[in-house]
Amino acid sequence: MRGDNELIKGEYVKFRLQLMQNGVDVVMINKAWDFAVLAHHGQRRKTGEPFVMHALEVGKKLFEWNLDTQTIVAGILHDTVEDGGALRQDLAEGFGDPVAVLVDGVTKISNIKLRGSKNEEFIENLRKMFLAMAKDLRVVLVKLADRLHNMKTLHGVEEGKRKRIAEETLEIYAPLAERLGMGQVKAELDDLAFPYVYPEEHEKVVSLSKPYYKNTEKDVDTMKRKLLKVLAASGLKSKVSGRKKHLYSLWKKLERPDIAWDFERIHDIIALRVLVETAQDCYKVLGIIHGLYKPVPYIGISDFIAQPKPNGYRSIHTKVFGVGARIIEIQIRTWTMHEQAENGIAAHWAYAGMKLKKGITNDLLDKRPFDKSFTKLSWVKQLADWQKEIKDSSEYMEAVRFDALSSRIFVFSPMGDVYDLPIGATPIDFAYSVHTNLSGFVKSVKVNGKIASLNQQLSSGDVIEIIKNKNYKSPPRDWLDFVKTTQAKREIEKSLRKVGA
Repeated sequence: MRGDNELIKGEYVKFRLQLMQNGVDVVMINKAWDFAVLAHHGQRRKTGEPFVMHALEVGKKLFEWNLDTQTIVAGILHDTVEDGGALRQDLAEGFGDPVAVLVDGVTKISNIKLRGSKNEEFIENLRKMFLAMAKDLRVVLVKLADRLHNMKTLHGVEEGKRKRIAEETLEIYAPLAERLGMGQVKAELDDLAFPYVYPEEHEKVVSLSKPYYKNTEKDVDTMKRKLLKVLAASGLKSKVSGRKKHLYSLWKKLERPDIAWDFERIHDIIALRVLVETAQDCYKVLGIIHGLYKPVPYIGISDFIAQPKPNGYRSIHTKVFGVGARIIEIQIRTWTMHEQAENGIAAHWAYAGMKLKKGITNDLLDKRPFDKSFTKLSWVKQLADWQKEIKDSSEYMEAVRFDALSSRIFVFSPMGDVYDLPIGATPIDFAYSVHTNLSGFVKSVKVNGKIASLNQQLSSGDVIEIIKNKNYKSPPRDWLDFVKTTQAKREIEKSLRKVGA
């Protein structure tokens, strides 16, 4: 027990030294830590370590994401009510009602257990989770930090539970992190769950990818040294690094019919990443890169700075003929864009905290391009609205899995506006996402300038133009056979009920 106490004290002392350098309320966090140590006294996790060490790891991750004091405190205290015998009233009196509300929200969504899409208890808990998110997104940030550490210690859980927890992570938490723009968290959760859910496939990818990683790494390193030299000579302040493609993402790509396990068709198995200070510098770097290495003409450049993804992701991607004619992807972004790409909505909260500390007005903060992507998390509000509208559990589960948390594509209007749709979406889904009333005027549609069928499945990057009738017509019933989004389905059904069809 003495050894445990020394370990616990030593780990927290190291954390406290970090806290003191970052302007958070160290007194409040110290108080939360002492409370958690007492609440979890004598408790151990399945791994054998003191239970309170998990609370510390969650708090450290939230601090790493630059979140505010209340969120870090809630992270440290998140298990004290459910597992530590504390009362909600204790938290409210000791740390304020906002912290108690956050812990209460995390406690509620921690009860989610994946037992199949028809399980009423699971779906009801899922509803609670999205309601808690709609009230305060910090609830889900604490939960993601909690899940991340739990996945890192999944080996300590009973074998029979490991796959279920890993499946839950792949199906709910990793997609949720992606929708919140937290790319690094999504990738970590995917890779941690991968060997438990698909052990044979994981082993195959690890084995077959080793020589490709090794060979590509040599070429990328040569390009990195050359690029660093040229960028330094140009006077641009920059950082150049290599980024390995995560294993789960690599496996999903290898499984695609157009790839069919041909590693030579994967151009980002290791990508180069260039970080600079301003958006203008990003375009300067793009010109420098294309002066050194010829861009691949049939793949093109993806400019997510001019047209950010709906989850806030901004970067320029270009694929070039690198060393030995190997096609290599290079990503160019600012430091701020990189922080957003890695930590998403968590980075947004960090800026909100900065606003409060430094007296920056809402108006000034909203002018930051970094922040605009998160002012309209419409899908979170939509999920909360669906709570009231969709009473059938299986229908709600379908809406969550195949719409809100499905893999996404990004398509454009002729004016360049970007729309976020699930894979398999059609021009009619696009019409409903633009405006529910637009669907009643659809005469025909063009995709990338060519007439297309209304049920054509769209791909990322498509430009969709709706050709309109002069008069409104109720949507036909057969649209229900091919639309993918919950919004389209519900609006079509609503229109059909009105006309008695």
